Parts: sequence; C-alpha cells; structure tokens
Amino acid sequence: MRRPDLIVRPGATPPVPGRTTSRHLLTLLTLAVILFALITWQVAAHGPLARADERLSDSLVHPARGWELLADLGNITVAVPVLLVVLVYAGLRARRAGTERWWREPAGAGVLMAAVPAIVVPLKELVARSGPPVMGPGTGFYPSGHTATAVVAYGSATLLLLPWLRRTYARRLVLTGCLALNAAVAVGLVVRGFHWPLDVVASWFLCTALLILLRLLVRRPSP
Repeated sequence: MRRPDLIVRPGATPPVPGRTTSRHLLTLLTLAVILFALITWQVAAHGPLARADERLSDSLVHPARGWELLADLGNITVAVPVLLVVLVYAGLRARRAGTERWWREPAGAGVLMAAVPAIVVPLKELVARSGPPVMGPGTGFYPSGHTATAVVAYGSATLLLLPWLRRTYARRLVLTGCLALNAAVAVGLVVRGFHWPLDVVASWFLCTALLILLRLLVRRPSP
C-alpha cells in the first residue's frame, strides 16, 4: 500500500529534493544578506541598535587572559591549518572514490578562505567603526575579522567532512564542534573587549551567506 504523501496526481510534477534544498538555501541566503545590511546600516549611522550594542558591551567586558585564548581560536594561524588538513583529506577521499571533478569542493573552500580578507578589509575601511574602550583609539573593528576567519574555516571544513561521515553520531559531533568553536571565538572577542557584539553577529551573517554561496556553487550533483 502506497503512502498518501507519495502519490503523485495526474498532471502534477513530483517534488525534486535538490530543488527544494536549493530553495531553502536561497531563502537563508536572502535572510542573512538582509540582516547583515540592516546591522551595517545601523552601525554606520550609529543608530539605536548600535547604541544599544555599545551599552550591552559595557556590561559584558572582562579583560582576562582566558577570554583572549578563546578569541585566538579565530586566528588565521589556528583556523586555517585546520581547514587545510580537511581540504587534503576530503580531496583524497573524493579522488579515491572516483568522484568526477573531485577537486571542485576543496578548491572552492580554499578560494573562499583566501577571499575573506578581500571582503572584510574593505568593509572595515568603509564603516570605520571604533572599538570598545579597552582597545584604545583606532577604527576598523566592523565586521570582525577573527569571526569571519573562524566561520569560514570551521564552516567550510564541516561542509567538506559531512558527506564522508556515515554514522549519525559522527556527523553530530562535527556539527557540534563547529558551533562550539565559533561560539567560543565570539564569546572570547566580546568578553575580552576586542569587538562589540554586533561586529561578531554581522560577521556571522556575512559568512553564513558566503558559505551558502559556496554550497550552491560547488555542490556535488546527486546521482
């Protein structure tokens, strides 16, 4: 007996899983871009959201060494080597499996990681936001470069690893690890006083959009 939700009526087009996934990703992409644009506008204009952000930061900052260590997880010298190891692993696995254009996904992730400074630095110069008081004079704190490095490096590594993990617990472990690393970087940056909270949140939205674009552009086609 066939399940009712699997019955296709005459003249109806059966759902295509790949197209449904793409639509969901495009929706998330649009939402991330809109939220990033909204935050950027508020920060550049020093609007109510930016002023509330600064008040919140004042109550969170606690410049201790432990928080700085968490922030260091977003350093290029920490996050990029992790991604490079995963790039090599995923590339070798795909090549051994006989995957057509096995290099496409690792290469896409590598290009995206290399493009992060080219995207973030001009935004820093354009917005020219000053940092929390503990950072002294200077501008270029929006969006957070450490956050962008962490999100793209650990996020890309996760996207590359998931297709090769067959056990549910392994996939959950990788996803949890990715989220935990990015959360640790965010907490370290904000509590140590390296960045305002919105600097970090904006980088999350910006790099989420970049990761979705990576997924859409270099996704391995379904058989």
